[in-house]
Amino acid sequence: MSVDVRLDQGRLSRFLRLRGGIVERRLARRTSRVADIARDLAPGSMGDYVDWHIEEGSRGLEGVITCDHPATRFVLDGTRPHIIRPRRKKALRFEVDGQVVYSAIVRHPGTRANNFLGQALRLGR
Repeated sequence: MSVDVRLDQGRLSRFLRLRGGIVERRLARRTSRVADIARDLAPGSMGDYVDWHIEEGSRGLEGVITCDHPATRFVLDGTRPHIIRPRRKKALRFEVDGQVVYSAIVRHPGTRANNFLGQALRLGR
């Protein structure tokens, strides 16, 4: 006596990828966890701009984490030393040790890269 088991690969794939199916729920849980870690690791208010969603990609369902803060690219890649000049006024205004300072230019030393999204992905596995 023999038993044959045949899998309809297309049907199985569709079943696993169904919206609300096991795969999507697990992917959503993991993606949400990584996004929460990214929010915690993000500097300043940048964590408020971290969001996630599930989408259908070319290879199936994908968990996507985004950060749409305007300075995200500068934080992730870091910056080289550069000069900051005022755009609309004659001077820049900022605080140093609690005192207000005005300056025509600022020589910014640059910032070290902080890939908090990549770090969150590694920690969330």
